[in-house]
Amino acid sequence: MSTTTSPARPSLARATLLVAEREITSQVRSKSFVISTAVLLVGILAAIVVSSFLSGRQGDDVPVAVVTSVVGEVPTTEGLAVTDVADRAAAERAVRDGDVDAAVVPADGPLGVEVLAMQSAPAALMEALTQQPDVELLDPSAAEGAVRYAVTFGFGLVFMMSAIGFGSTIAQNTVTEKQTRIVEILLSAVPARALLAGKILGNSALALGQTAAIAAVSVLALVVTGQDDVLTLVGMPLVWFVVFFGVGFVLLAALFAASASLVSRIEDTGVVLQPAMWLVMAPYFLVVFFNDNPTVMTVMSYVPFSAPVGMPVRLFLGDAAWWEPLVSLVLLAASCVAVIGVAARIYERSVLRMGARVRVREVLAGRDAA
Repeated sequence: MSTTTSPARPSLARATLLVAEREITSQVRSKSFVISTAVLLVGILAAIVVSSFLSGRQGDDVPVAVVTSVVGEVPTTEGLAVTDVADRAAAERAVRDGDVDAAVVPADGPLGVEVLAMQSAPAALMEALTQQPDVELLDPSAAEGAVRYAVTFGFGLVFMMSAIGFGSTIAQNTVTEKQTRIVEILLSAVPARALLAGKILGNSALALGQTAAIAAVSVLALVVTGQDDVLTLVGMPLVWFVVFFGVGFVLLAALFAASASLVSRIEDTGVVLQPAMWLVMAPYFLVVFFNDNPTVMTVMSYVPFSAPVGMPVRLFLGDAAWWEPLVSLVLLAASCVAVIGVAARIYERSVLRMGARVRVREVLAGRDAA
């Protein structure tokens, strides 16, 4: 009489990797995911290139004042409407009054000229000059304010959209598996903790990959458009943003998965996901409305749910010391471990419960599924 031996269940680590691979491949093979990611990256690239192009042009011809003594330094070219002025004072007055977008004036530097502009030098003028002279901004605060708002808005928006997008995917997959009873089959092959960990790992890898791609495309667009000054300011904060997002999303992914395990129907996910949604959206609104408030930004940079946005913004603004992102990252990682522990307990005790919504209090009190 022959006996058959059932295959041994994979280890926790192996089972986690198998689930993560399943999550990643199912997403990557989805046309909607590939198309939406491609559209997002192309849109970001186009937005930066077009905004740079438009910022350097106000019309068909850019009005430029040139002091008579250096008029020969500015070649006659299409796209520039050159006006001679007597001296530097007249040129500066024309720029401040808005009669011209920029002025070329004598200077003591090696090139003998420099450019005056209010917030930024027109690209058409800089391209027309044989060599790039120094640029003096008459209203640098306005230019810094525009860049400040754009960068802080970008960090907040990318964090919110990526976290909500991939978090919702985790929640939808979790509820769908419960509703169709597929989770019972999965749990017969892998432990509940491995199923949860695999979901978190797989979707976190996808979210981090997409965020890193967004950062890379943004850097490429800044290089292509010649915005080296902006790239210098944004470069290191952008790297920190990717690092903080990678850790922070793991925490949020655990919340989304645990919250979704409390219900058995897609229609019921709205209520249980609302707290997680608010935690994702709050950093965006805070950084948009309070980016000029040092106290709020400092608090944000150490609170785990907002640190992925708050700390990179403070680094961009130059308000954070070198050690602060390290401390914030340690706090975020420690919070991540604690939240995953609670989320695992909730997930294990509620993922097999069908019917009415499971109360978190009941789960944490230790009443397991029947």
